[in-house]
Amino acid sequence: MQNISLILLSAGDSSRFGSKTKKQWLYQGEDPLWLKVAKDFKKLKNFKEIIVVAKEDDISYMSKFGDFKFVKGGKSRQESLSNALESVRSKWVMVSDVARCCIDKKMVKRVIKNRKNGDCIVPVLRVADTIYYEEEPIKREKVRLIQTPQLSKTKVLKKAFARLEQDFTDESSAIKAFGGKVYFVKGSKKAHKLTTKEDLKKLPCLKKPKNRYFSGIGIDIHPFEARKKMYLGGIEIKAEYGFKAHSDGDVAIHSLIDALLGASQMGDIGELFPDNDKKYENIDSKKLLAYVVDLIYQRGFEIVNIDLSIIAQKPKISPYKTKIIKTLAKICQIPENRVNIKATTAEKMGFIGREEGVLVQSIATLKYFDWREIK
Repeated sequence: MQNISLILLSAGDSSRFGSKTKKQWLYQGEDPLWLKVAKDFKKLKNFKEIIVVAKEDDISYMSKFGDFKFVKGGKSRQESLSNALESVRSKWVMVSDVARCCIDKKMVKRVIKNRKNGDCIVPVLRVADTIYYEEEPIKREKVRLIQTPQLSKTKVLKKAFARLEQDFTDESSAIKAFGGKVYFVKGSKKAHKLTTKEDLKKLPCLKKPKNRYFSGIGIDIHPFEARKKMYLGGIEIKAEYGFKAHSDGDVAIHSLIDALLGASQMGDIGELFPDNDKKYENIDSKKLLAYVVDLIYQRGFEIVNIDLSIIAQKPKISPYKTKIIKTLAKICQIPENRVNIKATTAEKMGFIGREEGVLVQSIATLKYFDWREIK
């Protein structure tokens, strides 16, 4: 099937799903949902190429999971698809939504088998119930529920998108409006679309995530700077000096961010928040931590616990430990009993012992989010 390229759309915000974790990042065993779908299609046919359309911020991370081509998504489904179509050179292009995660092999084969019967081959379901449009009943035998994957002639689909200004919700609508021929084949109830959390019960192909735990270590160090406010662990510390840094210099939070990024294999704090970017100048480090925590939950993880070791000759940490724990627990969205703060001195040795700065080491443990607990 070298004449067919496959495009998988996975750039949505999951706004209707109602979970901190985006549906494309719900782990199936040890694969996020988008990867499960890509692998399932790859087993079916020898596609010329498989293109995964994703959020720009997700692409570098997703590329660690498999040898696929990734394309930046747009503001709409059509814009995302248009971005992917730019590089497609095959005669035919198959398009599917990652949200249709249960792949019916027979249905996909029906779509491909009938490719010569139209410009766009579409799987559809017939409607059994009585249908009303506004206040009037309509003939249900005329109604079709459109599904994906849809197979289109690449040239026709590109021309339809280029010449029609309207935003279409699927390929068949665009090709039909362009004057092309749409050919229907029998769809499948297995190809139910994951839209809301209630749909999880309607998708028997979904697998529970593996019981895996991931640990990351973060280390950060900052020298003191006179006449600057000190922030440590998200709170202000009473002192006549702060930390020399591009941001507010919260060495504890910076260390924790690196631990979280290490556990999730997402790089390090310098990659995410470069110190030559002016928008991070003097920024509150709690905002950086909150962003990283949200990213971790969005991508299918949850935080199990965090443990920080603060090595400082000064200031004295013990009066602030309880407040630091409460602050970090709230940002990390975990109970306070899963946050541990340890403080020690350097026994007057080295730069820390000379009271020139502070070092913090953090350990964070994550696990796959169990989507079965979504209520």
